Amino acid sequence: MIIRARRTVSSLALAAALTRTGLTVLRATAPGGAERWERGNHAGRTVGLYAGPASAVAAAVGAGRIRPAAGVAVLAAGVCGAYDDVAGAEDPRRGFRAHLSALRGGEVTSGAVKLFGISAAGLVAGAAMRERPLDKVLAGVVIAGAAHFVNLVDVRPGRAAAAVLALGAPGLLRAGPGATAAATAMGAAAAVLPDDLAERTMLGDTGAHALGAALGVAVVAGSGRAGLVAHAAALVAAAACGEKVSELARSLV
Repeated sequence: MIIRARRTVSSLALAAALTRTGLTVLRATAPGGAERWERGNHAGRTVGLYAGPASAVAAAVGAGRIRPAAGVAVLAAGVCGAYDDVAGAEDPRRGFRAHLSALRGGEVTSGAVKLFGISAAGLVAGAAMRERPLDKVLAGVVIAGAAHFVNLVDVRPGRAAAAVLALGAPGLLRAGPGATAAATAMGAAAAVLPDDLAERTMLGDTGAHALGAALGVAVVAGSGRAGLVAHAAALVAAAACGEKVSELARSLV
């Protein structure tokens, strides 16, 4: 029990330290120029995107300690989110329906790239983490669905990071790699939360998708089939009601 608790705490601390280090380095160097990292938030304030890559890399490192494929999936979710942060910055379309509708019309939007890229990464990681065919598919749905869910609630400062902390906390009670993965996601989220709430930086799609994928990895690593089914069903339902989920998160004080 003591060894397990120490491992969980060390995973949380490592993720937090890596995130803070990455955030500090990116803010100091601003590769490509500070203007590339600046975005306007919901209130019109200019904030930096430094928290996204910093938390994504930290979460990927932690997930990779559990299973390399899991680390790759978290990193891929972050990369797909980063592509949307850059290429889709001026695209007003939101939600699966809008991007799939554009795809049917022959336009490949950054949102569509993100959708299929994260889904593929989740399925590959799920296949590596579980043995039975049905479990592989369910695991992929959970990882990709969790990545999407956290992005859905990233509509105001601190919402996504707080959601990761709240949803990851029960995972700390699991034995083995599930607790380690939950601690990793929570450590990265906790490290960026103060700057996020103060509107100095934001997670963007990069951080939200990566932290969500890390949460999904925690569920897959610590759940049996019944747990996978329950989480997959809940995440699919949340995706289907994406606008309502975002509106609820937006309304919370």
